[in-house]
Amino acid sequence: MKEIINRIECLKRQKNAVILAHNYQIPEVQDIADFVGDSFALSKKAKEMTCDIIVFCGVHFMAESAKILSPEKTVLLPARDAGCPMAEMITAEDVAELRKQYPDAAVICYVNSSAEVKAVSDICCTSSNALKVVRSVPNRRIIFIPDENLGNYVAQQVPDKEIILFNGFCTTHKRVKVDEVDAAKRVLPDAKLLIHPECTPEVVKKADFVGSTAQIIDYATNSDDKEFIIGTEQGIMHWLQKNNPGKKFYLLSQKLICPNMKKTTLKEVLNSLENMTYEIKLSQEEISRAYSSLNKMLNVG
Repeated sequence: MKEIINRIECLKRQKNAVILAHNYQIPEVQDIADFVGDSFALSKKAKEMTCDIIVFCGVHFMAESAKILSPEKTVLLPARDAGCPMAEMITAEDVAELRKQYPDAAVICYVNSSAEVKAVSDICCTSSNALKVVRSVPNRRIIFIPDENLGNYVAQQVPDKEIILFNGFCTTHKRVKVDEVDAAKRVLPDAKLLIHPECTPEVVKKADFVGSTAQIIDYATNSDDKEFIIGTEQGIMHWLQKNNPGKKFYLLSQKLICPNMKKTTLKEVLNSLENMTYEIKLSQEEISRAYSSLNKMLNVG
């Protein structure tokens, strides 16, 4: 493994490449990355980087977003088949049909979506900034796509808006059941329960804190509490345990593993840099149309 790591570091210098990794990646990929973060943080980094090449250790829609925000850079996705089931649940045609039904509504698109869906949306959001984005839109009626669970959570926080939901969902977060939450709380009654809003409303209601990946990390890091039950993808445990040695973290459910996020290995990162695979390619029209919704999101913060 050390030989692979040394080779990756050498190629990064030679090719002026930067490695971005999502918090849900396997530990060794997180450790080799120049920057680790959630979707919002990685979107910002992709735009800010002055490199020639971005190696994006995540899933397809994330690498697409990096390309949209930095069209002059070469963006590589090491694991070609690392997709996102939620992103595949909605199409541009679905958005067009929703607009026909609700012509006065703004379309807010969760970043977990394809470039073609972003291109026909008014503005994007992440789980970190969804509330800010919804509040920033002047329309009272909002079509929120594609995650119905995040959309439902947002709707509870903004009663002055009418949120129209689509029936998309994260297949990983939706697996968690209320009885698992109750069982965990019985075993660990003093632990704080931190839940991602992609979980179902019944699970979210049980949380001590609801937030994005980055917000969960910040809460656990800054809290005076010492024990936490983590209700999001298992990859986050690596960062939490590594950077909070005096605290204990327990994964809420063994179901919280995204198979697509685990497809990227160090060998694939090395192959990506050596052979420039697999490059994300979008037409100029796709980029220009999708850029608007992503850039508006970044401007909201």
